[in-house]
Amino acid sequence: MLNQKKLNQLNNILRQNLIDIGVSCALLIDMAGNIVASLDDGKTRPDTYSLACLAAGNFGAVKAMADIIGEGDFSLLFNKGMNVNIHYKVIASEYLLINIFNKDLSLGFLRLKVTEVVKKMKDVLRIPAEKEIPNTVFNLSQQPVVI
Repeated sequence: MLNQKKLNQLNNILRQNLIDIGVSCALLIDMAGNIVASLDDGKTRPDTYSLACLAAGNFGAVKAMADIIGEGDFSLLFNKGMNVNIHYKVIASEYLLINIFNKDLSLGFLRLKVTEVVKKMKDVLRIPAEKEIPNTVFNLSQQPVVI
């Protein structure tokens, strides 16, 4: 259960590790599209509620496509625009971390920071570090098998 202390910790993690390095907006949502934590740089103020719902739906659709072709999951979900990009990271199949950033911040650096953020968030959310999204193998002649 999330209490105010944990929410404050999550917001501090987002601020110190993402907003302070140049991320315009960072959202932690659950897989239903509900916002758990949200911070922005004060300059960018997207409609976070719509963004959260659409991102959850987008992630679900991409996950289903990966399953259909036998991938189980794609390791990188990223939307690149002319000036603004969106990076998605799943946290233990329960949460989705969404980062909006501009072309001044490199994707590689952001991915390194997100790896650190995920570890810190798992501690706050009390998600075991070893809990990962299971890989699903599809054989079209049989039922899906979770490994």
